[in-house]
Amino acid sequence: MRSVRIRILATLLVLAGVGVGGWQLLPQNGAGKTITVGTTDAVTSLDPAGAYDAGSWALFSNVFQSLLTFEPGGATPVPDAAESCAFARGDLRTYRCRLRAGLTFPSGRAVTGEDVKYSFDRVTKINSEVGPASLLGTLRSVSASGRSVTFHLSSADATFPFKVATGAGSIVDRTKYPPDGLRTGPGVAGTGPYELTAYTKGKKAALTPNGHYKGALGGTGRPVELRYYADGEKLEAAWKAKRIDVATRQLPPGVLAGLNESDPKQRVSEADSSETRNLYLNTRAGSPLHDARVRQAMAWLIDRERLAATVYDGTVDPLYSLIPAGITGHTTSFFDLYPEQDPKKARELLTEAGVTLPVRFTYGYATGRGAGAEEAAEIKRELEASGLFKVTVKGYEWTDFQQRWATGKLDAYAVGWVADYPDPDTFGGPLVGSEGTMNTGYHSKTVDRLIRDSQRYADRSEAADDFRELQQAVAVDVPVIPLWQAKDYVVTNEDIGGGQYLSDGTGVFRLWRLTWI
Repeated sequence: MRSVRIRILATLLVLAGVGVGGWQLLPQNGAGKTITVGTTDAVTSLDPAGAYDAGSWALFSNVFQSLLTFEPGGATPVPDAAESCAFARGDLRTYRCRLRAGLTFPSGRAVTGEDVKYSFDRVTKINSEVGPASLLGTLRSVSASGRSVTFHLSSADATFPFKVATGAGSIVDRTKYPPDGLRTGPGVAGTGPYELTAYTKGKKAALTPNGHYKGALGGTGRPVELRYYADGEKLEAAWKAKRIDVATRQLPPGVLAGLNESDPKQRVSEADSSETRNLYLNTRAGSPLHDARVRQAMAWLIDRERLAATVYDGTVDPLYSLIPAGITGHTTSFFDLYPEQDPKKARELLTEAGVTLPVRFTYGYATGRGAGAEEAAEIKRELEASGLFKVTVKGYEWTDFQQRWATGKLDAYAVGWVADYPDPDTFGGPLVGSEGTMNTGYHSKTVDRLIRDSQRYADRSEAADDFRELQQAVAVDVPVIPLWQAKDYVVTNEDIGGGQYLSDGTGVFRLWRLTWI
C-alpha cells in the first residue's frame, strides 16, 4: 500500500515555514472571496443512503462528517467526528467508537451515538440500488449509548474502519432524514467543514465554511462554489472563459495532453491515481455474454495500448488487472492470460461455446463523462474488426445509466472507479463480490471466499496473496475487463493555491485546501 506521489508540473506557491514539518500559504488574500471549482462529475443524490459515486461522495466529504477520515496521503483512518475508535481487544468483529464532545447539527441539536446508529441503519435498510449498502456487507447491527457507538460485524473485517471513513459512514440528523426512504429536496443536515447554502442539481453547489465544525481539520477553508458541467468540452469552455478558478475531473484528453507547464497564467498538477476504468459484462443466464468463453474471447480482442494512446492521448495508462498499480496485491493477470490481441484464439473459444456468430450485444456508457463516447466507438471497432462480434453502442444520462446497470438491463457497460479508501479491498467486494455494486450477476464462491479471507488481516500487507489469487480467478472468469488506470489532473488559475492537495487517492475531496494566494 502506498500514498499517492504528487508530481507537480508547475507551481508558483509562496511557502513560509511555520516550524518543523509545517508551512502556510502567504499572503492569504481574498479570504472571503468564493473559489469556483468546475467538474463533469454528477451528484446522484444529496442523501448518503442514495449515492455511491465519485461526484456525490466528493460533496459528502465536505458537508458531512464520518466517524473517521483520512489525512492527506494517509493509509490508515484517523478520528474525525469520533474522538477515538478501535476494535475490541483481539476481536475484528466488534468495533467501538466514541464521539467528540460538542458536535452539533445545523439546527443546533447535539450529535449523539443514536444519530450514528440511525445513519448506518438507514443505509442498510433503504438499500438503494445506487446506494452504498453493499459496502457495509459485514455489518450485522449497531448499538449506541450516549456518545458511544458499537458496530457488531458478521465476520472478521479489518477493513471496516476504512468503510466507516467513506461517504457510506456520513452522519445525518435523525430528525431530518426518514428511516426507510431517501430525503428529497436541495438541503443537507450534516456536520462537515462546509454548509451547503444553495444547490441546483446539475448546475451548482454553494458551500460556506461551517463555523461550528469540530473534527480532524485544524479549521475550515474558503467559500467554494462547485459548478457541474455536462461534458468535458463545456468544462473547457468555462475554463477558457475564466468562469471558474479550478478545473478538475475532467477536461478532455486532448486538452490534458496539451497542458503547458510553463504558462504563467495557470498551475497544473498531475498525480498518480488509483482511479480505474473497467468494462463490466452481464454474466446472467439469457445474456449474450453469459458463457465465460464469450467473455474470454472479448479479452483476447481488447487493445488497451491503442485505447490509451488514441482515445486518451496518453493521459491514462493501460491496466491489466483489477487492482491498479501502486496498490498492494497488484498483478498483471489479464496480460498473463491474454498477452496480445489474437482473433484466432477468440474464434476458437466462440466455436467451442457453440454461439451464433457474430455475437450481438449492447454496450452502454454514460454521456458527458470523459471520453466515454470515443472509448465506446474504439472498443466497438476492436471487437467488430474480428468479425466475431456485433456491438450496438448506446449512451445514457448518468442517473439513467446507473439505474440500468443496477437493474441488470445492460449487456456490457464501461464505468470508472474511484477508490473508496486506500486499500485493495475497495477493488474486490464492490466490483466482483456476489453482493457488489457493479451488479454483473457474477457469483464465484472462490472469489467471495478470498474477499472474506483478505479482510481477516489487520496487517493489510498480509492480504496480498489473497488478492493475487482473486485477480487470477477474475481473469479466468472475465466478469470484468480492466481497461486503464487514470492520472489525476487539477488546473487552477495563478491566484489559487492548494490544487495539488484536492485529491490524493484516499477518497476524500479536500475543497478546504484551496486558498487564494
